[in-house]
Amino acid sequence: MIFLKSFLVGGVICAIVQIFIDKTKLTPGRIMVGLVCLGVILGAIGIYEPFSKWAGCGATVPLIGFGNNLWKGMKEAIAESGVLGLFKGGFTSSAVGISGALILGYLASLIFKPKMK
Repeated sequence: MIFLKSFLVGGVICAIVQIFIDKTKLTPGRIMVGLVCLGVILGAIGIYEPFSKWAGCGATVPLIGFGNNLWKGMKEAIAESGVLGLFKGGFTSSAVGISGALILGYLASLIFKPKMK
């Protein structure tokens, strides 16, 4: 049942984003930044954590989950290092995910030989 719930929640998030792309003049980049910021805000006010526990990966995989991950890293780093944690917390909490995306993207470009437009 958790798989169905995750699929439905992730699908609803993606459908809402697609509606924003189709119905507004916002660029996809601005919408993605907005999703990350929304994840940070929802994490900071305490709404995102119970939602992600209920929805599973359907809530943590989209960009909103990345924003929440940044917030959690900053919160922990601020508790350890004070104000300096504002600058280093997001990097340390998201380094593995960003590195994985870069490495796998590079490997995919070697395998599939993309063409520049």
